[in-house]
Amino acid sequence: MPTTPTAEPRKFEAVIFDLDGTLLDTIEDIASAMNRILESRGWPTFGIPEYKKLVGDGLEELVRRALTPHGLGDYEIAALIRDYRDEYARSWRETSRPYPGIPELLRELARRGLKTAVLSNKSDPFTQDMTAELLPGCRFDAVRGAVPGIPLKPAPAPAVMIAAQLAVAPASCLLLGDTKVDMQTAVAAGMFPVGALWGFRDAAELVSNGAAALIAAPLDLLPLLGSDQAK
Repeated sequence: MPTTPTAEPRKFEAVIFDLDGTLLDTIEDIASAMNRILESRGWPTFGIPEYKKLVGDGLEELVRRALTPHGLGDYEIAALIRDYRDEYARSWRETSRPYPGIPELLRELARRGLKTAVLSNKSDPFTQDMTAELLPGCRFDAVRGAVPGIPLKPAPAPAVMIAAQLAVAPASCLLLGDTKVDMQTAVAAGMFPVGALWGFRDAAELVSNGAAALIAAPLDLLPLLGSDQAK
């Protein structure tokens, strides 16, 4: 069941999901790819708990944060971003997988006739490929990752664009994510923010950044949606 803070069930028309840390457990592949880049240059690596704090603002920002101790210039960082992108493209399938309960939740939302979407700060090609390959048979009405010229979350623009693509008012959208970036995005876009406690960050971060409800497992989302809306 949802944990506090919570709200009364209400009618939503769409659920928008973050990808990493919400739909998919991707942290081991992210960490392994970045650590291989660091190891190849003789630099210290990071553990999984550290990567859970480094991710959330897109691939380029992850690399910049990992390289901060080395005082590199923009040209050097740009080259390492390309190296990381290539390394991650080769290896993201190794351990990444849906969190337990996610496929069941998506099937139930489809049964109820709710629209669903993915909105990620991961680059769009990765977002499209990973959604299709790791969630086969799960229907999404829109999938959007980071694309040039569109601000990343927590800017509200990409969330508002998703709502428009779904033909749903932002106020009728629930946004489920696992970091402050997702909660800030939902608040700024006028959506209902729900924090996923199985992801990369803790309850304190989610609540302090606007979570209206927290859930401990994917199927705990269902009580927040009110009565069964099956069509």
